[in-house]
Amino acid sequence: MPEVADEDGVPPPARTGDELLKVLSALGNPHRMRIVAALMESRNYVSALAREIGMGRPLLHMHLQRLEAAGLVVGTLELAEDGKAMKYFEVAPFFYELTPAVIARAAATITETADRTAKEEAK
Repeated sequence: MPEVADEDGVPPPARTGDELLKVLSALGNPHRMRIVAALMESRNYVSALAREIGMGRPLLHMHLQRLEAAGLVVGTLELAEDGKAMKYFEVAPFFYELTPAVIARAAATITETADRTAKEEAK
């Protein structure tokens, strides 16, 4: 889940290493960075977003799933006037601070499974 301060300005608890790896992995792809940038302009549905950024729908959908799993975008299913179901995506509010101390705390919480997954993704 992304870091967002509450209404009193209190920051959330520190993220785990697994959560931080998921976010960094999701943003570590230029296509996904372009998707977040496009969704900053306005929420959009998959077909229109695919046309806007020049990407096929299946590939875009895969990237959106990764971004959604990391909590960076949110998808909602809505019915169009013609009764067709359309999934709209928008950027979720998030803020991550990366400092050596934050990384050290997160690293101490990485599970063995997450460590193996990160190594496999690096291949």
